[in-house]
Amino acid sequence: MPRDGKRVLNDDERVLWSTVTKSIAPLREQLAQPDEPEKTPAKPERRERVTIAVPPPPAPPPLSPLGRRKRTRVARGKETIDGRLDLHGLTQSEAHAALLRFLRQAAERGARLVLVITGKGGEGERGVLRRQLPHWLALPEFRALVIGFEQAAIRHGGEGAWYISVRRSRTPE
Repeated sequence: MPRDGKRVLNDDERVLWSTVTKSIAPLREQLAQPDEPEKTPAKPERRERVTIAVPPPPAPPPLSPLGRRKRTRVARGKETIDGRLDLHGLTQSEAHAALLRFLRQAAERGARLVLVITGKGGEGERGVLRRQLPHWLALPEFRALVIGFEQAAIRHGGEGAWYISVRRSRTPE
């Protein structure tokens, strides 16, 4: 045995070793080839985070008025109103929560048209709920529930009330 501790292969062993090495494929291409000098390992590379872009759900169509024909039928009492909500005397936060709860329940029970009474506002006041209702209905939590809205006819409250078309519930039956 040589002094460095490595054994020298004889002719038969060399032929066998070359046959074996020709028949195998390297596990990784990064492994050093036997003829190449060994490289010092570099710092491990940082893996980049892969983020998958998920498209946002499609936005509901824009809010729309009831339409002249339907509004006329409702005003004359030929179209039924499926529910009523009176927000008189509530604070803005209470009215917002009550409206959301009411519209969710209306959608669940299959209501198509509801009447929401906000009031016109007092003498010194300017009708805070009446002004806020259109803004609330444009919010995302309401857009899934509402098709459109329009100010009610005089018979149902005029400027202090709103007709709201309710979107059909998409829950599977």
